[in-house]
Amino acid sequence: MSGTSDYTPPKVWTWNKANGGQFASINRPISGPTHDKELPVGRHPLQLYSLGTPNGQKVTIMLEELLALGHSGAEYDAWLIKIGDGDQFGSGFVAVNPNSKIPALMDRSGPKPIRVFESGAILTYLAEKFGAFLPTEPSERAECLSWLFWQMGSAPYLGGGFGHFYAYAPTKIEYAIDRFAMEVKRQLDVLDRRLAESEYLAGSQYTIADIAVWPWYGGLVKGWTYGAAEFLQVEDYKNVLRWADTIYSRPAVQRGRMVNRLSGDPSSQLHERHDASDFDTSTQDKLAAAE
Repeated sequence: MSGTSDYTPPKVWTWNKANGGQFASINRPISGPTHDKELPVGRHPLQLYSLGTPNGQKVTIMLEELLALGHSGAEYDAWLIKIGDGDQFGSGFVAVNPNSKIPALMDRSGPKPIRVFESGAILTYLAEKFGAFLPTEPSERAECLSWLFWQMGSAPYLGGGFGHFYAYAPTKIEYAIDRFAMEVKRQLDVLDRRLAESEYLAGSQYTIADIAVWPWYGGLVKGWTYGAAEFLQVEDYKNVLRWADTIYSRPAVQRGRMVNRLSGDPSSQLHERHDASDFDTSTQDKLAAAE
């Protein structure tokens, strides 16, 4: 590994707009809206503003799972937020999530709308609201929340760290890729050891911990993320692979993964979801055929 570099950090960092590679147009060191744009509101109690990234999939999977259990109050409108176009910096979106990240949820089922942002907070909110996928027994609840927060703390190393430098950075930096690949493999080993002793992350029951972790790490070992399965030798993590396949077999997971999705086979892309029938009528292949 090369230990040399021609870069010396300045005494004071300044924002170079030309830097940032693929995401230079949307990354910035300040918060707040860049333009006025109100968010649309549909007819359902829950209004989701999101994109079908791993973080977005967590919430759509949760909502589809709740509907599959018969919780009609979990009906939702899923509006597409194109982060590459800067939709997350519109004034309406910033009012729901001041951090300008997807997903963001508005619960309009009560007399006063409630905003919820950060995917882990949304999962917990929905689990408590509907009494599902979050154990109530203290030790089981603690285990579930521990794995949920493990994901919240670990995934930035996978996404912003490994994924960025391996797949998106304008320059391949050996040190950065090695550093984050090592950490991602350590995390996969953490999961593999846990899943060797437990069917699901929190125990014998499927919970919001699995819903949170699966889009990131399940997607990674299934070969859907960053094109890095071979590089990371994911076949070594047999318990993670077993768990990933088990969760992917759930129809609600397959539906949730489609919502707000902009990549992959057109039949797997449902850009916006406003009714359960949209899965049968409004995927991109169906819309293209109707034109």
